[in-house]
Amino acid sequence: MQDQISRHTVPALEDMPEDIRARIEAVQEKAGFIPNIFLALAHRPDEFRAFFAYHDALMERPGNLTVAEREMIVVATSAANECQYCVIAHGAILRIRAKNPLIADQVAVNYRKAPITPRQRAMLDFAMKVALRAQEVEESDYEELRAHGFSEDDIWDIGAIAAFFALSNRLVNMAAIPPNAEFYAMGR
Repeated sequence: MQDQISRHTVPALEDMPEDIRARIEAVQEKAGFIPNIFLALAHRPDEFRAFFAYHDALMERPGNLTVAEREMIVVATSAANECQYCVIAHGAILRIRAKNPLIADQVAVNYRKAPITPRQRAMLDFAMKVALRAQEVEESDYEELRAHGFSEDDIWDIGAIAAFFALSNRLVNMAAIPPNAEFYAMGR
């Protein structure tokens, strides 16, 4: 692991706005460490707030996608976008939420070979299309998802998660944010 957590300035915790510092300290208390993404994004407070508000709206939203399925989308699309941070960090979360120490690696390497349900395969096929070739999405993609029992809200969630993490993957890669060492062993 490298010592630098971003190509950009990272403010000291005590210099951050109170609401951001409180959010980071809450994450630290729950996880036992501060994920580098929180510190790296804190240098732009308005963007930090907007980023995590949208993250939470997508990832914590009640709906028909399980928390593990939401993380599967992040892991598969982040692997395709070559985002080491997101694959490692969200892979750890996926292992914990799926209660499966192998699933994150399987989904990251090749979700088509992973032991997932046909419904989850359809979900990830669509997420990958949104992440890599959104301009090719057409009605037949929606029909395929509906055939697996996904509602219109579910389809939006799948696409929005893939799109949001495409943004996240690009920011993390641009800023060279490394995954925290703690993520590697979580859920194993």
